Amino acid sequence: MDFDWIIQNGQIVDGNGEAPYRADIGVSGKRIAAIGDLSAAHAGDVIDAAGRVVAPGFVDAHRHADTAIFSDGFGKAELRQGLTTIINGNCGLSAAPVFGPHKADVAAYLYPITGELNDLSVESLAAYSAALSARPLPIHAGMLIGLGTVRAAVAGFKKDLTDGDYRAIHALLERTLSEGALGVSLGLGYAPECFFDTAGLVRALEPIRHSNFTLSVHMRSESMNLLPSIDEALTLAKALNVPLQISHLKAVGRERWGTLIHDALAKIRRAREDGLDVQCDAYPYTAGSTQLLHVLPPEFLAGGTEAIARRLIDPDAQRVLRERFLTGTDYDNYAMLIGWENIEISSVKCPEDRIYIGKTVAEAAGDAEPWRFCAGLLSRNRCAVTMIDRLTSEDDIAAIYRAPFSYVISDATYPKDGIPHPRVYGTFVHILERFVRERKTLSLPAAIRKMTRMPADRYGLRSKGRIAVGADADLLVFDPERVHERATYADPAQCCEGIDTVLVCGEPAVENGVQTERTNGTVLKRRSL
Repeated sequence: MDFDWIIQNGQIVDGNGEAPYRADIGVSGKRIAAIGDLSAAHAGDVIDAAGRVVAPGFVDAHRHADTAIFSDGFGKAELRQGLTTIINGNCGLSAAPVFGPHKADVAAYLYPITGELNDLSVESLAAYSAALSARPLPIHAGMLIGLGTVRAAVAGFKKDLTDGDYRAIHALLERTLSEGALGVSLGLGYAPECFFDTAGLVRALEPIRHSNFTLSVHMRSESMNLLPSIDEALTLAKALNVPLQISHLKAVGRERWGTLIHDALAKIRRAREDGLDVQCDAYPYTAGSTQLLHVLPPEFLAGGTEAIARRLIDPDAQRVLRERFLTGTDYDNYAMLIGWENIEISSVKCPEDRIYIGKTVAEAAGDAEPWRFCAGLLSRNRCAVTMIDRLTSEDDIAAIYRAPFSYVISDATYPKDGIPHPRVYGTFVHILERFVRERKTLSLPAAIRKMTRMPADRYGLRSKGRIAVGADADLLVFDPERVHERATYADPAQCCEGIDTVLVCGEPAVENGVQTERTNGTVLKRRSL
């Protein structure tokens, strides 16, 4: 037998969660052609994986690289931690479709999460995908359709929708799903989706009823109202009869650590026992990162970024805002839950405010009241500010990962004018180093399963996330005792060490720990799966 590549003498961890086994892998073209004893076979190139693990390429089903993927040099941070496949368009905030009279408002609101739309082709998912396909891609990428983007494109950031608005949402959802979206994402903590009630969500999502499109939900609350928010997500899945993915499960606020997440997992477990197809995911860091807007009460988010900016400096509105920050318990009030001293400014738009990057809101405020400084900062920057927020417990994260229905994500964003979260560079090696090697929360096969086959299967990527004959030759070779995350909060832009070889569809994207110039990635579309 002749192959393009043979990976020999490695311990295969195939993504199924089962024990490693010794075998060789033969690759022909873009596919795995054989697994077994290939000592008598011939190949154009041979990789000796003795003493190392061979695993499927890692799959990050929750990333926010919607526009970053168009940047020169994209893929370095991803490949060096073993990523070969990502899915963007999460949290209801997809970069497409954005068009029509609300385009500028929608683009401004999306900017802190998806990045600058500029002249990108985002009027439809088809146009976005075509533009991405025209670029050389180092890794594979798919997209979810964000209901928040769809609603904003149709109706802007108003609170109430008309019957005509719902018809337009349905038509746009149907069109975008037909153009290859892998699923639908919700961001119920963001505008304009926070203005939906549960019945309105069910009505808006009518086009996916009785389908196998996964509904990925950033819930309305991740703190004191976490359990009711899980109930709402479960209600949506039951009403629509669709698979449910609970995004970045966590319990925000020290008073809830150690207890609330166990109640949440029990609720998910019971729903699964009752026959509901529900899973969850989590990122492996105790700090998150998102828009600083996320600290505001929902009623302050109406009207788009310009309206929010004006509202935040209105004296009457400020009096209401101050009281809401001091006493509000009907939303995830970060000022109360984690404190301004745990909210760090990570990016801004205004050059004069760059002096605050890396400082907490409490530090940056100086002698001023932190809430007032926050309002002014958001207003000056027209809401284009991001934060790193220290909000959860590593023991809670470990509890989530021990659940058989959870998998690993990064939730990585790419701030242009500031510092990224280390998860951009390190998430998947962080799992191997911290939760497998150090804490021993997961066995290596269990961790690999949560970083490969589980997320791939969730979105119908049946040729990804596994080592099997006929599967795509997205493969990693590494020593699990040697992998190391170099990224830190103080210095996050550092690539991981120890992922020696990365094949993307049968071509080496990393050789001997060094990135090559190969670009064998593809744009993933549901209709092509």
